[in-house]
Amino acid sequence: MAPTPLTEPIQRRIDQAAADYMQPEDMPRFDFTQPVGEAALIAHDSISWQVFKNPISLFIGGVTAVILELAEARVRAGVWDHTSFRTDPVPRLKRTGLAAMVTVYAPASKAEAMIAGIRRRHSRVTGLADDGRPYHANDIELLDWVQATAGYGFTEAFHRFVRPLSALERDNSWAGAYPTAILYGAVGAPQSEREWQAQLAAMTPRLTPSPIVFEFLDIMRKAEAFPAYARPVQHLLIRAAIDLVPPQIADIVGLKPSDGLAAWQVPLVKALARGAERIPLRQSPAAQSCVRLGLPADYLYRRR
Repeated sequence: MAPTPLTEPIQRRIDQAAADYMQPEDMPRFDFTQPVGEAALIAHDSISWQVFKNPISLFIGGVTAVILELAEARVRAGVWDHTSFRTDPVPRLKRTGLAAMVTVYAPASKAEAMIAGIRRRHSRVTGLADDGRPYHANDIELLDWVQATAGYGFTEAFHRFVRPLSALERDNSWAGAYPTAILYGAVGAPQSEREWQAQLAAMTPRLTPSPIVFEFLDIMRKAEAFPAYARPVQHLLIRAAIDLVPPQIADIVGLKPSDGLAAWQVPLVKALARGAERIPLRQSPAAQSCVRLGLPADYLYRRR
């Protein structure tokens, strides 16, 4: 499917909106175009570069990942007690999104430096979960779960709402992300769909309900993540994220089928996600990173 041609004024407005959407106000802009020629940690022809360019499926998958993270008591405590999410959700979301973009698209040297900084900050995050267990943010078991939930959320959202991924593509998505997972300390992160299913089965009996899951979803509905005119879309995408939660975990945390998408809403989400797949965002990390590697800015929109 070829990119949709837009008039230059419309393209500029979309590019600027995308750049602002990804940029935390309290951080300098990250230049994905430099240094010229330096490869990323993940190959430019990988499925990850395809998946992470779509802002609609990324939003959906990110919310799904957090729901799964919050089902684990120690991760839940770490997220809720040591971040600004409750008081300042939008900047926190943008910082998390930028970290994901840097991990996938940025020059390897810059991505490695960022990940090392995150690891240092995590070394100071400790406490007790609501079930009495101690936690440390750099605990390998917890890092493995966080990496796995992110991998599942982003890949499943793309698969469900953008285009179906083959079994090989899904395995490649897991395997391609593993080298970056190791840098984060998640040495036991899944490397295939089969390993993800095994980890999910092993973790499910350890997951617990918490009102924090519903507090998170309420924050996400109220957060000004999208412009005011697009707030109904934001609510729709949150329903889509709930739809992706594996049924066994939805039962544990108390999510009902009615919290997800109605049948008539599924085509709307697919139309939004597939539409985003046809509009190159020239200021996005994906496009800027293609330029850094000497590729056309719309390379990922032409490639299938």
